[in-house]
Amino acid sequence: MTTSNYDLIILGGGAAAFAAATEADRQNLRTIIINAGLPLGGTCVNVGCVPSKHLLALGKNLHHPAHPDFPSVEAVTPSFDFPRAMADKDALVNALRQQNYQDVLDSFQQVEYLEGRGKLIDAHMVEAARKKLTGDKILIATGSSTKIPPFKGLEETGYLTHIEALELQRLPASLVIFGAGFLALEFAQIFNRMGTRVTLVARAPRILRIQEPEISVALRGYFEAEGIEIVTEAGVQEICKGQNGKQVALTTPSGERRLETEEILVATGVRGNIDGLGLGQVGVATEHGERIAVNEHLQTSVPHIYAAGDVTGRIQLETVAAKEGKIAVENAFADAGKVLDFQSIPYAVFTDPEVASVGMTEAEYVAIYGTCSCRTVSLDRVPRAVAVRDTRGLLKMVAHHETGQVMGVHLLAPNASEMIHEAVLAVKHGLSVDDLIDTVHVFPTYSEAIKIAAQAFRRNISTMSCCVE
Repeated sequence: MTTSNYDLIILGGGAAAFAAATEADRQNLRTIIINAGLPLGGTCVNVGCVPSKHLLALGKNLHHPAHPDFPSVEAVTPSFDFPRAMADKDALVNALRQQNYQDVLDSFQQVEYLEGRGKLIDAHMVEAARKKLTGDKILIATGSSTKIPPFKGLEETGYLTHIEALELQRLPASLVIFGAGFLALEFAQIFNRMGTRVTLVARAPRILRIQEPEISVALRGYFEAEGIEIVTEAGVQEICKGQNGKQVALTTPSGERRLETEEILVATGVRGNIDGLGLGQVGVATEHGERIAVNEHLQTSVPHIYAAGDVTGRIQLETVAAKEGKIAVENAFADAGKVLDFQSIPYAVFTDPEVASVGMTEAEYVAIYGTCSCRTVSLDRVPRAVAVRDTRGLLKMVAHHETGQVMGVHLLAPNASEMIHEAVLAVKHGLSVDDLIDTVHVFPTYSEAIKIAAQAFRRNISTMSCCVE
């Protein structure tokens, strides 16, 4: 077995790994990427952002013609070819994997690639594909996988994760989804709009529980209006084979229920892909045996071994993974001492309407300061939303109770993922509600909701002309 020496060994092939490899190549570091599991590109391009957003957009094209916003427009029901939709999705994924990962890999001057499962056999050595590789520094960026709950009968009855759901070639007539986070909600709407009868089962009292309660309640209402059944505060007692598929026995606040379903989708959270990496052998600490523990500079308990992305369990976002991958290499080889400001990192849920947030929620602010200066604006106060007859949603702004500095913005709107970036800059750079008020916005736009929320701190917006600055 041959041994090769590198400046940097990267375990993983997704966003964090490629951002790290890009920075390593820039620094002229001899680097190798070792990848197994998902194809090159990891979660985002293969089974995450790209295919799910593609199918969510497809769902909009199916739903809105049948539910026009204008009474003068006649409703029509588009025809739909599920196998072709999945083939189109696969073609898109393959093209973007080639363009954004394989072609990028080929362009590197100092980065090699090895297909295989890497395992640490000592603090500087990795074994993979019958090769022994030594590295001055090692970065673990192996991503995460669905955390499967220990429900009685689940393994025996069978289930899908989002990976298998994206591989279906026949549309299921019915689907029970366990979970109430972003993945569960997005897949619920995808399959519902394709024609599947969807039931969402959540242990928590509300969906998307990390969000502001007003947003959770409103989004639930929109989902239920589309025909998605949502069962909250539910306990799963047993899962078994049913007459026409699978049967789920639940306990709920209103009593026991049994759900008949063709398929079950598990979307109950994730755990880091840490099994088989040899972490214990070299002393890399984990948290609850589910993710790698890192400090603010992304170092593990072994100082020359770093970890980045979903495997650390901090925030499961492609943007965060990429940022962490780059920072890890800068810290490891340039002693940059960089850290991520999580307070100014936005996230979005690409349902229809969308959810997007940045900064502190009201509850988080109250926990620190004991009070909150918050304003909530319904989209029926936004002229653009009224004009286009889509007023679904709201905006909630959290400001410092003494200075007026914007501390958090939380959105439910048809295009919330695009609107949030003004709020990101406000939170990141410490802008105040008065700074937002003094900024001239395009009229009429959905983004004016941010300005209107800021104005709500200074005036009664219910008696305000739309041209007031």
